Formats: sequence, structure tokens, C-alpha cells
Amino acid sequence: MLDKDQIVAASRVLVRHWRDGTKLDALEASLRPRSRAEGYAVQAALEANSPGKLFGWKIAATSEAGQKHINVAGPMAGRILSDTVIADGGSASMKGNEMRVGEPEFAFRMGRDLPPRATPYSVDEVLAAVETLHPAIEIPDSRFADFVGAGEAQLIADNACAHLFVLGASTSANWRAMDLVEERPQITLRGQHYIGHGRNVLGDPRVALAWLANELRELGITLRAGEVVTTGTCHPPLPIQAGDEFAADFGVLGRVSVRFG
Repeated sequence: MLDKDQIVAASRVLVRHWRDGTKLDALEASLRPRSRAEGYAVQAALEANSPGKLFGWKIAATSEAGQKHINVAGPMAGRILSDTVIADGGSASMKGNEMRVGEPEFAFRMGRDLPPRATPYSVDEVLAAVETLHPAIEIPDSRFADFVGAGEAQLIADNACAHLFVLGASTSANWRAMDLVEERPQITLRGQHYIGHGRNVLGDPRVALAWLANELRELGITLRAGEVVTTGTCHPPLPIQAGDEFAADFGVLGRVSVRFG
């Protein structure tokens, strides 16, 4: 088991590589998490040692394509920090980004707290706590040079590959009456068009949101009002490069875009 000092030291290594835009092969053996719980402990310390404040949460690997991309068997939660959030239509730096993919996502802003409790939250309970729905783009990356071989525990410690995040405006559509499973956002990139599908997000973006609430519940963490949860890519990760514009059109739910500098 990692002790408190080892957890803090591991987080500082990862924060330094995030700040410098550099990569490491692996955390040294004495600092390396060996379980999901240890990974989440390092991630929590990473938040405490980062300049940004907690903006919300991401879910990595909610699709089969996403799981294959980082070689894990299931979803992982990560923190979105305020200094990683880019304005809709803004520019994202490619510095230090080795994963180099963009992901269109459904994001939810919470309207009230969901504190830890003994029993799991149902999808309906979690949705009742949501204030707004937003189109979003995640630009993931890892501090590990070989993120495919890093393993689940290290990737959780590495903030579940959180890197940059773009949040679109809240939708004015009545999204609660819509079947998000069958929503098919259109992505435009380098003159090509791609079609996403809501069912790629753990079968349903609303189910993914409930998964996140319950993952935090088990960790003893409150999902708080005002926090944003982005639920994972609804299209296989799309390769990006400097000079690109990535635009995701969610139809009546809105549109979001980002340029890559």
C-alpha cells in the first residue's frame, strides 16, 4: 500500500510532467499505484497539487473504442481542473500532446449535490439532480509515453488521461424528453464528416452519468452542484493535428468547436 507521502510524491511527479508538457515511462516502483483505490488516491493528491480548481469530472473509456485506445477493461473517473478548460471556439495548444485525438461528448452540469450514501443512485435520481446539458469536446492525453501499457491504476492516477476540455453552451432544447441513445452528432474535421452515436457512451450517456455519480459515491466524494460531468466519447477518438478545427454539431442540442494551435 502507498502511504501518504508516497501518494503526494507520485502526484507531484505527474503534475510536473503536465506543467512541462513532458512524458515519463512509468512512476518509479515505490510510487506506483497497484490498484484502482491507490490510483484514485494519487489523483486526489494531484488535484491538491495543481494550480487549477475542480471544474468537474470526466469518464474515460466509456466506449469499446475508448477502452481499446488505452487498453483498459472499463470506465475510469478523472477530474477536470479549471486551468484545462478552453472556451467554446477557442484555441487548444498541441504542446506535449502525444495522444492527439478529439472526442465529441455529452456533458451535464449538476444542479444539486449527490453526496455519498450506502445505496447506489438510480439513473432517474441522478438525472433529477442535473441542471443543464451541453455539447462538449474532450482532448485527452497521458503523462505516460506508453499510455497503452501503463495499466489501469497508473492511468487513474494520471487523472484518467484528462488533458483539455471544451464546454459548449447549455442547450435550450427539452433534452429530458429526448432519447440520447439515438442522438447522432456530426463531427467536421479537415473537411471530412463523421457521425457519432449516443449509444457508444456506455450504451446511454445518462447511464454513464449515473456510473460517475456512483463511482464517486464509493470513493466517499460528493458530486456537487455546479460541477460538470462529461460522459465519454460518442465517436471513436479522431486524430487531430496543429491547424485543425474540430466542430461537433449535436443538432437541436447545440454545437461546440475548438481550433488546434
